[in-house]
Amino acid sequence: MKRTMIVVGILLLGAGAVMAQQEVAVQQDNLMRSQAKSLYSVILKMTKGDIPYDQKAVDETISNLEADVAKIAKTFEVNPKQNVVNATYGASSKVWQNKADFDSKIPPVQKAIADVKGKISDVASLKAAYTAINDRCNDCHETYRVKLK
Repeated sequence: MKRTMIVVGILLLGAGAVMAQQEVAVQQDNLMRSQAKSLYSVILKMTKGDIPYDQKAVDETISNLEADVAKIAKTFEVNPKQNVVNATYGASSKVWQNKADFDSKIPPVQKAIADVKGKISDVASLKAAYTAINDRCNDCHETYRVKLK
């Protein structure tokens, strides 16, 4: 009976660790998805004319990006050592192998957002803002994001 309880306990601890790792990966994925939604589903679509220009939505989206980018370093403190099941993209192990470089990519994104915040007034300025922000995001994605499928 004791052996059975010990085995069950060990299995539960192992399962708990796997679930905790998956939870970290999900939090990381959710943060990146939130930023992608802001940048691509709102800003990019407005610049392409797929949705009408809406100043209130632009201001809200820029504020959301600003808040989300500020969470990156903390959200990526822990390496979950696995990606979200069925995710299209995931974090490369390079994030944790070179955390200082990864973290150094965040301030330029924050600066790009700060530089355009409150200055977007039409589609032309939104396009310039999109390019500035997206280019800084891609500086990190080229090294630290992997395509999973």
